[in-house]
Amino acid sequence: MPSIFDNLRCVLDNIAASAARAGRDPSEVRLVAVTKNVDAARICSLVSAGVGHLGENRVQEAAQKIPQVAGSPTWHLVGHLQRNKARHAVELFSVLQSLDSLELAAELDRRCATRGVSLDALLQVNISGESTKYGVAPDAAAGMLREMPRFEHLRVLGLMTMAPYSEDAEDARVWFRALRHLAGELSTLRLSNVAMDELSMGMSGDYQVAVEEGSTIVRVGTAIFGPRVR
Repeated sequence: MPSIFDNLRCVLDNIAASAARAGRDPSEVRLVAVTKNVDAARICSLVSAGVGHLGENRVQEAAQKIPQVAGSPTWHLVGHLQRNKARHAVELFSVLQSLDSLELAAELDRRCATRGVSLDALLQVNISGESTKYGVAPDAAAGMLREMPRFEHLRVLGLMTMAPYSEDAEDARVWFRALRHLAGELSTLRLSNVAMDELSMGMSGDYQVAVEEGSTIVRVGTAIFGPRVR
């Protein structure tokens, strides 16, 4: 069985190859290793191997594991966040990849103000319109972003999305391309506290296609750690 280090090298090599196919510099792509249901010992091994960005889906699980992980990785919340957990999210994470409502933005801004900190965020877009996915509709993204400058403690760095599940990674290409085009349109808004520098798209099954389509952040768990065991 390949080790997580073998898997990590394979993922990094695939990112580099995908970037090369698109005429991109691989350093433009950040790997966030998603550690859902992964024990702290294996996470520490990955950090010692040089992985500096980690992602968690749930605040509760992150609260248990983050204190056990040595080093100073940057923690991303990649799962849906309920407003009643905003205080804990602000305490635990440096980046929220799943901002999806003005109500959540207001609560996060209030919690950040109380702690005297700022929070980087990505606006989650439901690019495919699936009813089972969180995120703002593409045609609602501009309206939400226009409201963001009033939240002084939040910085929107770009967009995040998830493509519909498919056995064929190529099926995700149309959705990743659509998000890239949307980011280009939104970049013309030129709002304070809002940038379109980051595109978080691509997971274990489709990250190579995402890199080819302009992703700057890929969220990879299973391809590194193997199938999740509960």
